[in-house]
Amino acid sequence: MSLVMVIEDEEAISMLLSYNLEKEGFEVAVVANGMNAVSEIERLMPSVIILDWMLPEISGVEICKLIRSKPDIKNIPVIMLTAKSQEEDKIKGLGAGADDYVTKPFSVPELMARVKTNMRRAPLFEEKEKIITFEDISMDLVERKVKRGENYLHLSPTEFRLLKMLLKEPGKVFSREVLLKSVWGENIFVESRTVDVHIRRLRKSLNQYGPDYIRTVRANGYAIDKNALAEEDDIDEA
Repeated sequence: MSLVMVIEDEEAISMLLSYNLEKEGFEVAVVANGMNAVSEIERLMPSVIILDWMLPEISGVEICKLIRSKPDIKNIPVIMLTAKSQEEDKIKGLGAGADDYVTKPFSVPELMARVKTNMRRAPLFEEKEKIITFEDISMDLVERKVKRGENYLHLSPTEFRLLKMLLKEPGKVFSREVLLKSVWGENIFVESRTVDVHIRRLRKSLNQYGPDYIRTVRANGYAIDKNALAEEDDIDEA
């Protein structure tokens, strides 16, 4: 499932976009504070970004320039969403690196069509890797699908991000704190034991079709390792 990030501080608009994007089959992440936008883009790697021009503290134009300056995210399509309709404003937005420009009030069907068009134009949006594999586990970063052998796994977005982090560096032990910061973000309060709950669910999904590769290192964290000897997490099943 492709992820669309909506960077918009007006709750009514972000809710409208989220509802319609989800109806079209997209996963949606909403960022209301422009100051957090770039770090969230780097963390979630969306397929398309819908970016509001008028944001508090930092403008959408400046965010767009920052996106285009960073190698890992510079190729993600950006659709600028704004009430500014003058030609010079459009030129300014496109000059900052926006791929498309939609003025408010906007037609929802037209915006959905533009999202799909920009997603097709972005040739796999250039992540360094398109597929991550480990033993019989295969993760498609573009289609956001995970297979074990010939079987597709149904993972939540959080479980997908957790698995991606583990698969990127097999054998490396990630502490709960590092996983929380990387998967949930720095500005979100989540108890560290939440990691255990999601690891347990991820392990359950993976282990339907093969041996357990998630290694629990007590008092430290988790790793993915073909020689893992799974230990029982000392929390109850969620």
